[in-house]
Amino acid sequence: MLCTQFFGLAAVTCMVRALALPVSSHITDTEKGRRKVVHVLEDESGAVIVQTAPGKVVTHRGGFITLPCRYHHEPESSDPARIRIKWTKVTDAFQFVDVFVALGRQQRTFGAYRGRVLLEDDGPGDASVIIQNITLQDYGRYECEVTNDMEDDTGFVNLDLEGVVFPYHPRLGRYKLNYHQAQEVCQQQDAILASHGQLHKAWIEGLDWCNAGWLEDGSVQYPISHPRDQCGRKDAPAGVRNYGYRHKVDERYDAFCFTSNLNGRVYFLKRFKKVSYSEAAKACQRDGSVVAKVGQLYAAWRVQLLDRCEAGWLEDGSIRYPIVNPRARCGGPEPGVRNLGFPDKKFRLYGVYCFRKNKESAAMPPTQQPNKAISTIATNGTRNL
Repeated sequence: MLCTQFFGLAAVTCMVRALALPVSSHITDTEKGRRKVVHVLEDESGAVIVQTAPGKVVTHRGGFITLPCRYHHEPESSDPARIRIKWTKVTDAFQFVDVFVALGRQQRTFGAYRGRVLLEDDGPGDASVIIQNITLQDYGRYECEVTNDMEDDTGFVNLDLEGVVFPYHPRLGRYKLNYHQAQEVCQQQDAILASHGQLHKAWIEGLDWCNAGWLEDGSVQYPISHPRDQCGRKDAPAGVRNYGYRHKVDERYDAFCFTSNLNGRVYFLKRFKKVSYSEAAKACQRDGSVVAKVGQLYAAWRVQLLDRCEAGWLEDGSIRYPIVNPRARCGGPEPGVRNLGFPDKKFRLYGVYCFRKNKESAAMPPTQQPNKAISTIATNGTRNL
């Protein structure tokens, strides 16, 4: 239930409703109807202040989502054509990226949001927007601002994505990437640099990794579920270890990448013999596909529950395989994507994981039920990698 109080004339209040849906849960009727309570207070100067409880809305790449925002203005006879609604995205660096603006019947979207954002317009006082064909870059915090002549107020919505965090380093070895290179390698593997919140959530779900990596905000961190001397000290508490904000050009670490739902399918190409990297690429091409990227394999493991106890080439030249149901002969007692490193592309022979993109990239309806969630542990059978 939304609880509101209104003070004074020509005051505009923006009320944010947020659904807090964990990645591993099905969306129930109760959760669909849950709304965050918004308290509107008046300070000594008579100004109206909006306070919203923290929350988030959750979707996945390729889906669509409503960022909820409502407002009330007095007197009720105010001209709706003079109400200005503006949505912006707020980055960790406190920079504002224009998303959408509406004044009466006039509407405009900006940048990467063009053609994907529209006003929900569900009756008087609705400033909610719908974002279609969600991308990885849409993740983050959004500001809803409503202006009536000289009065304005704002509310915030956090957009979260279902997905998986995975550590990454290139063929050159560990601790070879500055911040900008880390951004690039994640993008090359169909991912983005993970946020602190995404890494923390992955740690809660079991991610344990002993090598520090860049995050989206320019900090360097790593998650430890099982403290040990080679990873900071055995007597130190478990948690996400934080090196703080590092020099983005001069310092080098690994990367923690984040990816979400696939617009396609990853599969192990069945062949009678194992092949070199170049032969693997040709085999996928003949099958109407391409060699899968690392992020695509992780997404397939997490979303499609891909389970295959056969090592295969990936696009970056690494050899990996996904395990949902652990068994002794498949690399250890925990689920994860096993990593066998970067062998010689010409002379080492393996299978191959291919990726075939969907013909149509239609967004799935919000009633789409999430697949069974599994741990986001990324491992090759050992915890100290």
